[in-house]
Amino acid sequence: MIGKNRALAAMAGGVLVATAAGCSGDDRPDATPVAEQLAEAVASGDFGGVPLGDTGAEDANAAVEAMVAGMGEATRTVTVADLARTDDENTREVTLDVGWDLDGSAAPPVTTGTETPAATPTASATPDTPDWTYQTTATLRVADDTEAGWTVDWSPAVLHPQLTDGATLDLSRTQAPRADILGAGGAVVVTERPVYRIGIDKTRVDAALAPESAASLAELVGVDAAGFAERVQNAGERAFVDAITLREGDAAPLLDQIAAIEGAVAIDDTLALAPTRDFARPILGTVGDATAELVEESGGRIVAGDVVGLSGLQAQYDEQLGGTPGLAVELVPPAPAEDPTATASPASDAPADAPAPAEPEVLFEREPVAGTPLATTLDIDLQTRAETILADVGPASAIVAVQPSTGAVLAAASGPGGEGYSTATLGQYAPGSTFKVVTSLALLRAGLTAESTVPCTPTVTVDGRAFENYDDYPSGAIGDITLRQAVANSCNTAFISQNGVADQAALAQAAASLGLGAEYQAGAPVFLGAVPAEADGTAHAASMIGQGEVLASPLAMATVAASVAAGHTVAPTLVDPPAAAPESTLTADEAAVLQDLMRAVVEDGSGAFLGDVPGPVGAKTGTAEYEADGEIRLHAWMIATQGDLAVAAFVEDGESGSRTAGPLLEAFLGGT
Repeated sequence: MIGKNRALAAMAGGVLVATAAGCSGDDRPDATPVAEQLAEAVASGDFGGVPLGDTGAEDANAAVEAMVAGMGEATRTVTVADLARTDDENTREVTLDVGWDLDGSAAPPVTTGTETPAATPTASATPDTPDWTYQTTATLRVADDTEAGWTVDWSPAVLHPQLTDGATLDLSRTQAPRADILGAGGAVVVTERPVYRIGIDKTRVDAALAPESAASLAELVGVDAAGFAERVQNAGERAFVDAITLREGDAAPLLDQIAAIEGAVAIDDTLALAPTRDFARPILGTVGDATAELVEESGGRIVAGDVVGLSGLQAQYDEQLGGTPGLAVELVPPAPAEDPTATASPASDAPADAPAPAEPEVLFEREPVAGTPLATTLDIDLQTRAETILADVGPASAIVAVQPSTGAVLAAASGPGGEGYSTATLGQYAPGSTFKVVTSLALLRAGLTAESTVPCTPTVTVDGRAFENYDDYPSGAIGDITLRQAVANSCNTAFISQNGVADQAALAQAAASLGLGAEYQAGAPVFLGAVPAEADGTAHAASMIGQGEVLASPLAMATVAASVAAGHTVAPTLVDPPAAAPESTLTADEAAVLQDLMRAVVEDGSGAFLGDVPGPVGAKTGTAEYEADGEIRLHAWMIATQGDLAVAAFVEDGESGSRTAGPLLEAFLGGT
């Protein structure tokens, strides 16, 4: 996208340095202070402190303001490069180094004192290199009637050697091509795709009818009719007012109806878009016209009219994706003087024999540099499969797939029930019985084995609070059972009965070994869970089954499953290259036992319906109670491993892990 900006100038003070005056050996006053005053004035545009010859300071200020009005927010610094004698002993020539920061990114200029020894040039105090530099000269002249002893011969050339009366400087900016966002294997995910910008062109409709046309168009494309009509009415008489930007395929069926509305137009354009409107949208984010807030916060990097990242990875990596804009400074000659005796041409107001205006001259040009692509780990096929499965799920939902061998997040799909929120990566929910994988690790470290006997009773009481199993817990699995059976059938009471074997700190440590509750640099904002290190009584008992204060995101629980499958602590990553993985605190022997426990869920327990899925498959179901609108409701979870794939499925409001989340996970693993 290309934008060109011309705003009122914002002046900046200059860096003043003294240079070799070349004035020793005579009785004339030192011209160095006047040279420095001139440098400061050229930088700031304020000549109030400069002894000018026949020109008043107000006239010089107005001239500079007019000359740089087209330079937008560009700032300049000026230093004295040289102060030399001339053939006329009553004059000196001062050479100024002028540097322009054209994109507003340089540090503010710093003014030095005026006591620097005249023979020692001093470098600018601004650390950034200016975009555009040149030298200009001015003449200083002895004047006995001034306190300084010197005056400055004013002319526009003091600002730039090619400036003359009436000429101006004009800065234009060309936005660089925006880079693509890539997925696994370098597949292009987000790239420039054809769109239609749909709106009202006020040059094509009578002003009185424009609001009516706007309301009709708004109704057709599904935007707020009253708000759009008001924007159209308040816009300039030649304005194009955007209503909406639609993908080519979405706009095509509406084009004839748009054309039938007076003043409505659909303009061909392109925009950085994913393959579909919903593809990983909460993670990838969106692009669009820069807001006033973004312009203000950018420090000059973004200007009004730029297309920038507004959310997600597009916003987080906007500087990388957006590249470097092109810049050009033109010298615009003064308009030709009008001949009062000339007659106007019939076709225009200009005299028929009026001279053609001179063409602007390019003084500086910097070509735009395209952005650098952002590589993500998302697999297009897996992400699309996950989103298709979730398309008809009403509550907030998610499917996350992590590659255990690398930690790459291959899919992070959030269902439509989340209303644009990244449920997959940022959701914070009690993980319920999927957390029993973590609890099992804590118990293994406390000395239990997969064959250790634990009591699975109908209820268990801790500090006066009774805990029980889920409603349809198999009656045949009640009694003294092995830890393997307790995991397979998800016996709450068996795990809670061991609350004295593994304390809360042990749970937190086990969780961290499986990647839950850790803080990794995943390349994008993520929530990887929270497991308090301190809790006792009923709070600790609830933690044993993934309730209480234990929280996780679907990504966090997929990471738990990935760590089990990998045999070491997995650090998930969404953006390549990944950050350095932390040292693993999970041993291969511990992981082998956990793999066996998760296979038991499929072979002998609540995940038996996954038996027909190509395997081997390990899993864990989970249901977590939460209160909403005064009633107890249920989060539905299921995690699984299948070869080099670890998956978590989640539905915010469901019946149970196996009944609600299970079919989603089964469809994902089975590729159906």
